[in-house]
Parts: sequence; structure tokens; C-alpha cells
Amino acid sequence: MILHCVFCTFRADTDTDARKAILSDLTRFGLSLEGVLGFDHGANADYEGKSPQITDGFVIRFRDRQALATYAEHPTHKALGARLCDLCEGGADGILVVDLVCAK
Repeated sequence: MILHCVFCTFRADTDTDARKAILSDLTRFGLSLEGVLGFDHGANADYEGKSPQITDGFVIRFRDRQALATYAEHPTHKALGARLCDLCEGGADGILVVDLVCAK
């Protein structure tokens, strides 16, 4: 299983509705694909005070590397990714992606 972890620094002028809309659209799209086991998103609570710049994030659980590749190469993912970049501080620089390969 692969945990695809995405952490976002939304621009200060990005309103709550725009944040909710992009995360909802990403969730809907992700869950529509074969090999996606789950999708969770939320605001960064930063309880340990180690990531105050991160405003929100989401995690997608993929069955395998092929499922992640299908997601990444899909035209809808690319369009949603462009929308997400437009909402983040510094565009793509306002997004951190970590892929964790997990034991089953």
C-alpha cells in the first residue's frame, strides 16, 4: 500500500469555500478510481508546533504503485492539481508531497 500525503500552504487570500471545493473535488475524483482505498483531508492542527506554514492536507491510500500512477497521469488529476497550485502560496512550491510505501 502507498500513502500519498499532500500538505498545502494555501494563500492567505484563499477563502474557505475555495479550500473546501478543491478538497471535495479531489476526494470525489480520487475515490472514483480503481485502486484507491481511501481519501482523508483536513486542516492542519499543528499540535506539536512543527508545521505552522501548512494549512491543510490530504492522504490517499493506494493499493499499489500502478494505482498511484493511474491517478497521477489522469487528466482530471492534472486539472485539479493546477487548481490546487493556483490556491497555494508560491504555486507548486506551496505543496509538499510524500509517498510512503507501507507494509500490508
